[in-house]
Amino acid sequence: MDPTSPDSHTSWRRFALFAVPAGTAIGGILMAMASGALAATFSISNQEFKISADEMTGTGFAQFGWVNATVRDDPSPAAVAGIREAEIVGLCQSVLTTDFPLIGNVSLMLTAGDAGTPVEASDLVIDMDQMDGNAVFDNIEIGRDASTLDKGPEGLGRGQGHTELFGMQSDSIVVEDLEQTARAASAGTFRLHNLSLGISLGDDECF
Repeated sequence: MDPTSPDSHTSWRRFALFAVPAGTAIGGILMAMASGALAATFSISNQEFKISADEMTGTGFAQFGWVNATVRDDPSPAAVAGIREAEIVGLCQSVLTTDFPLIGNVSLMLTAGDAGTPVEASDLVIDMDQMDGNAVFDNIEIGRDASTLDKGPEGLGRGQGHTELFGMQSDSIVVEDLEQTARAASAGTFRLHNLSLGISLGDDECF
C-alpha cells in the first residue's frame, strides 16, 4: 500500500484482530483489566463516531492493537493510536444515533479549528476501527513489541501495550484528508478554537 496514495485505507478493526492472534491473548488482556493489572480508562459505549480533518500534525506517535470492554464487558478490538502533541485543522466529529424512539435518527456534530487557529491536543489517544488519509511518518519503527513503545503519550505502550504483540511508533506524523471511525478518544488537554456543536434530526455526519 502506498501511504501517499489518495486511496490509502487501513481497516484497523481487521488489524487489531491480527495483532491479537490468539483467543488466549484476548482473554489474558480482559482478565488483567478485570483484576486491575491493566486499567482501562473507561468502559466504551460501543457506539462508533466519525472524525475527519483537513490536516492533523503531531509529534510523538505510537500505535498498537488492543481490546476494549463495553459496560457489559463485551470485548471490542481496536487500534489504539496516541500522539503526545497534536494540531488539527478543520476538525469534524459526529455521532449518529439510529432509530431513536419516536423521532428516528439523531445526529450530533462538532466542528472546530482552522489554519490560523488549529485545535490543540496533548496526550491524545484514539481507539479506532478504521482510518483513511494521506500519511507521512518520520523515523518510523514498525513491528516493535507493543509493551516497549516509548514515543507516544506518557504511559502509552509501556505498561499498556501487550507483550510480544505488534506495535509501531514514529517521531512525528502528518495526515491529510483524515477520516476515522472510532470508539473512544481521550486527551490530557483538548483546546478547540471556533467550536461549534449542534444536534439535528436525520443523518448528518462528517463523511
